[in-house]
Amino acid sequence: MLVKFPIIFPLIYIFILYTFPSFETQLVFITILLLAETHFGATWPFFLNKVNLTYISQNKLSLIFTPLILTLFCVVGFFYFKNFFLLIFFAANVYHVTRQSFGIMNLYTKNIEEKKYYSNTIYIFNFIFFLIAFFRFYIPIIENNNLLLLNLLIIILMLISITPQIKKFGYSENTLTLITGVLIFYPVCFVSNPVHAIIMGVTMHYSQYLFLTSKVMNKRSKEDTAHKKNYLTSFWVVVGVYAIIMSVLSIFGKNDSEFLKNLIFIPITGQMLHFYLDSQLWKFSVEHNRNNILRHL
Repeated sequence: MLVKFPIIFPLIYIFILYTFPSFETQLVFITILLLAETHFGATWPFFLNKVNLTYISQNKLSLIFTPLILTLFCVVGFFYFKNFFLLIFFAANVYHVTRQSFGIMNLYTKNIEEKKYYSNTIYIFNFIFFLIAFFRFYIPIIENNNLLLLNLLIIILMLISITPQIKKFGYSENTLTLITGVLIFYPVCFVSNPVHAIIMGVTMHYSQYLFLTSKVMNKRSKEDTAHKKNYLTSFWVVVGVYAIIMSVLSIFGKNDSEFLKNLIFIPITGQMLHFYLDSQLWKFSVEHNRNNILRHL
């Protein structure tokens, strides 16, 4: 259920946030440390793993030069047109999460017609939630006194969309995968702080990614029996160190010092690179990725 319906994570987040509001900063930091940056950090062992080295050398444009250009864009964007850059960052975040939701649905759902309906539903709702976030936090047209009506409309729309699909294809674990993909950005409809809109529901995305990544790494280690212990140790050391450093830099965003506050551009850049690199390393239309990742899932 950590892949198909990890609803436990946003429920825990909601419970702590609204039961102990004075611990909001600590909640954000712990979530970033244990799930968010850990999940971002899990990209790098994949990218640096020896099974990918030849593939990387053969695809320098997409896997070396484009990430360098993206890094430069993030630095320039953060310091010279921050508001618009952060909007691009959020859009990339939504698209990345949506693609993973589609990929997981596609991984477990076998019926072609069912895949079509489910994927359309996931894409449509995530686009709606992006628009809601835009008009709540970027251009605040949607006012707080309209949130009750907004939530009622969204819930009704969800029921209208999902109920016929359950009747058509039956209720199964695939239904839970669909509901997960739809609910991930639902918090944009009720949270007051945009940080929670990005983190709360996306905890489900983080747990899905960490579970699948761990599964691939464990199966790879069994094939490389001579270096099994070092293989897994290196993976978790890289992930752990990355998560600690980036989590500390992320929390500096609330610091009074302008210098420390601006250091948040480093984890943001790392996240943008994660969005891009994962689109390349988990692209199963590529034979290399099918042979080295998909067969382990």
